[in-house]
Amino acid sequence: MELDAAFEVLSDAEHDRVTATYAPLAEAVRDLIDATIRTQADDNVIARARTAVEAVTRSLRSQRIRPSGISYRVDGRPVPLGNAAVGQCNPIAPPLIVHHEADGRCWSEFVLGAAYEGPPGLAHGGVCALVLDHMLGEAASQGLTQPLFTGTITVKYLRGTPLGPLRSEAWIDRTEGVKAFARGFISDDAGVTVEAEGIFIKPVWARAAE
Repeated sequence: MELDAAFEVLSDAEHDRVTATYAPLAEAVRDLIDATIRTQADDNVIARARTAVEAVTRSLRSQRIRPSGISYRVDGRPVPLGNAAVGQCNPIAPPLIVHHEADGRCWSEFVLGAAYEGPPGLAHGGVCALVLDHMLGEAASQGLTQPLFTGTITVKYLRGTPLGPLRSEAWIDRTEGVKAFARGFISDDAGVTVEAEGIFIKPVWARAAE
């Protein structure tokens, strides 16, 4: 199936309305997730909080629900609001805000909090892999504007990645036919913590359309 079939086209004005309405809700839920993980409140406070959260959930589900698998395009560029890495409307996304340079390199500065913990005080290795898979994909696909998907990715953990402010960078190393080879890393103030390299492949349906 072609990827475009899963996209809904939004005008700039509608995109601004959607993000202005739903992104703050996602940010509030991110704060709730952090508070849920870290709270040591007493039983009564927890019971009241659970009742309130359940009521809000019922209220949201009683309204229109966006179908799973739907993303958006604005002026031909993808806007994946529900993406697990960059989705502004997805509270489990950090989210990454990816910047692209003229030379094809991309970077993001972001924060991983308590929701992403693996070993105490450190980010889960799988979360680091998620970040790097997305960042390498952003570089390989020129900002998600070209249909390339992860074929393989190799992640090398140099040391633990601490929770808190982090930076990731990615770039295309080379291309060979329908394959783009990308590299990247995550770093903290002390240097690189995780490196990755991956192969991103143009799907058959995109090759057939050329």
